[in-house]
Amino acid sequence: MSRTRPSSRARLIKAALELFTSQGVTETTTRQIAELAKVNEVTLFRQFGNKQGLLLAVLEDSAVFTHLGESLTEQLKQTKNLAEALKQYANDRIQALENIPGLLRSVVGEAGRYTMENRRALGRGVTIANRDVARYLATVIEREQLHPYLPPEKLASLLNGMLFGYLVIEVTSEFHELWDDREDFLNSLVGLCLHGAIVRENLTDETAKNQNVTPHPPDQKVADLPASVVSSILQQAKQKGLRDYALAYVLFGTGLSPQEIVTLERWHQISNPHQHLLQVTQGAVRQVPVNQRIMGKRYGSYTRNPLSQWLKSRKDNQSALFINDANQPMSEVELRTAWQEFTSGLLTPEGQHLFIEQAGQTWCVEMLMRGIDLEDLSILSGWEANQLQPYADRAREKAALERALRLDQKS
Repeated sequence: MSRTRPSSRARLIKAALELFTSQGVTETTTRQIAELAKVNEVTLFRQFGNKQGLLLAVLEDSAVFTHLGESLTEQLKQTKNLAEALKQYANDRIQALENIPGLLRSVVGEAGRYTMENRRALGRGVTIANRDVARYLATVIEREQLHPYLPPEKLASLLNGMLFGYLVIEVTSEFHELWDDREDFLNSLVGLCLHGAIVRENLTDETAKNQNVTPHPPDQKVADLPASVVSSILQQAKQKGLRDYALAYVLFGTGLSPQEIVTLERWHQISNPHQHLLQVTQGAVRQVPVNQRIMGKRYGSYTRNPLSQWLKSRKDNQSALFINDANQPMSEVELRTAWQEFTSGLLTPEGQHLFIEQAGQTWCVEMLMRGIDLEDLSILSGWEANQLQPYADRAREKAALERALRLDQKS
């Protein structure tokens, strides 16, 4: 059975990519490309117009632009949340561009020599790709009921700009100290997009201004969770594994923010039969008790609880309190992803999706209902007393409701 010979267009694109990569765009002639592709040079001009037209075709065929919309549509079926979607897209684009480092150097270094027509053509290609990414992000944002600070088009533009900047630096320089590796860059990029451009439904703008303040919805004073939902979260986290169970336990048992949790190390905990404390060394330096009782339910003791069991099960040498599946310190993006996974399918009594900051809000209200005063809670949380006032109001509201119910039950 005879094989179908590749078309002259396909052979020209393949030859151009090989020569552009090995000797640069400027040093490569159309005659060399035609000879390598075993076609007449006239065929090259007829199909692509000139060398720059062929360069555009090479970029499109290298998966930088080609069928981007289709590939993103397929990714939508595979990604579970925005953090994963952003990281997957960024990683795929980097891999596509890393396959053509020589070509990328030439495109950057020789852009000033391109004709206006081809500069516009390249610009149109970037614009079309950006629209595909914007539609992709808009779908994920709508699916998760998020509210962006920036429209998807602007977010896509910034994301693509930073990805291209990353590749330019990587292929044109050595020994820089901007990031440790690609994983470090991707985690930082996703973290920036999540915190600088995206806010979960009902979060206030104040959240973006002060990451040390637990966000709460504008349509109600505090978005603490009822005991039944908290119990379900901890149960689902337990089913996911010891690490996720420990994460949920620390979130609801200490009120620490995701930013604070990922900085914790093993030696930051103090545990004995009489107390279990975590030493916070970032931001507001303080000690915080790890509550063994959460929303009326006990989760072990000071020395045997979800966190201690997680640490006991580990065989690695990492000092970080929480690590990922690769035995590396867990990033905030990974922590938030874990939260989304072990709260999957759960909703607030109002039918809204859960956001991770609600764990800290719930802890605040619970501590106040158990009798702690604002001054002491300010020390434990690292927040100012006036920032805690809404939580005090919420605690009084819940206490009054509970007293009313008890009175009704006695009558």
